[in-house]
Amino acid sequence: MTELRFKTDLYSGFAIDSAVKVYGEYADFDLEKTDEEYIVRFTPTGDFPADAIADELGNYALGATVEERGTEK
Repeated sequence: MTELRFKTDLYSGFAIDSAVKVYGEYADFDLEKTDEEYIVRFTPTGDFPADAIADELGNYALGATVEERGTEK
């Protein structure tokens, strides 16, 4: 199982949820939220390695957070 942690003051919860939905076909995910972090745990279900899924998930979450915050005014 791989675990990623995203600071709640830096990342959008919506972005984390969106990333997990996009990559849901490649891994089984478990989400947890604390006051300080969004915790994403996953186990790959196919041929893609965990480190590749982690990289792509993190990139997607960051991009979605930036996009979401860019629309806030």
